[in-house]
Amino acid sequence: MIFKKNNTFTDNSSDFPLGRSIFLRNTRQHMYSIFMPDSRYLDHDCGEIGMCYIRRDQTGEIPMTIRKNFMCLIIALCLMVLIPPLQAVSDDNTVNVIYQTSFSSDPHWITNNPSTNFWDPNLGMYHFSIEPSTGGYAYSLIDYERGSFILDYDLILTQVDEGATFRFGLSGTEMDPSKGPNVLTQFTNAKFGRIMWLHLVTPGNKIMEINSQSGDSLSSGPSAYSGPTVKYELNKTYHITVNYDDDHKILTMKVNEKLTGKEIWSYFVNTAESLHGMNRIYLGSKGDYGAMNVYALGYIDNIRLTTPATTTPTEQTTTITTITTKNPTPKQTSGIPTPYPTDTPKSSIPGTLAIAALGIICIWGVLGKIRKN
Repeated sequence: MIFKKNNTFTDNSSDFPLGRSIFLRNTRQHMYSIFMPDSRYLDHDCGEIGMCYIRRDQTGEIPMTIRKNFMCLIIALCLMVLIPPLQAVSDDNTVNVIYQTSFSSDPHWITNNPSTNFWDPNLGMYHFSIEPSTGGYAYSLIDYERGSFILDYDLILTQVDEGATFRFGLSGTEMDPSKGPNVLTQFTNAKFGRIMWLHLVTPGNKIMEINSQSGDSLSSGPSAYSGPTVKYELNKTYHITVNYDDDHKILTMKVNEKLTGKEIWSYFVNTAESLHGMNRIYLGSKGDYGAMNVYALGYIDNIRLTTPATTTPTEQTTTITTITTKNPTPKQTSGIPTPYPTDTPKSSIPGTLAIAALGIICIWGVLGKIRKN
């Protein structure tokens, strides 16, 4: 309650507990706080007995401003929740996932040496130990025949002895680097030290390869990489991407540091012919006739093989009308395309949170109207 005395406003908030939260430091003119709008938006209605009442401005400008600000905040939070799942859905709609594993469970890869090539449940990764001349391998069958593809995986090399090579990629039934078709990423430790390779054998058994050693025309011919020499490090996680563009017959390998995302090396080869006939992903030393008792050790993780999504063909209905002496009978035939297998459904928690946030906005609007009335 406010009393007018000698043309000044007197705060009697000490007698009213609510008044202590309304007035700030018992000021006489600036009668606002976090519970009330600015005083310039208030009217003072003083009666003849010297008692003043406070009423809100009829425009309701301040209450509406507060409500709008709060609603904008909620909408911003909704967008933050909705954008990531929408991006994921968009990505899934543009590619077909041929193979994917994060090694959170046993992938059941086929190997001829389970004591060195195995799933590590403690780390959630796949451990490998590749020794030349042993013919060791580990692989998983895939449903790929031909066309463009992208292969991604993470790699940690803990040991690569001189003369040892880590190989991983796509192959036919041979799983031999010298026999096509195959597309292999290789991390070697030989004449040039620890460098990276992109190795290709076409279906016509033409061998092509490039590496991260500058100007190695002896290995790569005129298409040799001409940039600065790039070498990999041990005990560092790398993300490797192999991209095959079937339309332009270009095969590219890119290596990034997993932690920073920094690209350390990238190059390409022209395949000159379409790639096809590779029905498995594999790692190993089959066909490698190097020295014994040298090893490439480490872990592989987050493997994903995708192909561009194909446009679903439009169903065409053919109507055949047979005319008889009675009524004509239409006959329809339609072709139903076989649906492509989809990924495992993902959690709908983000959508639930967004709906809850929208509910809060509605409740706030209703409460605002009630308060205004």
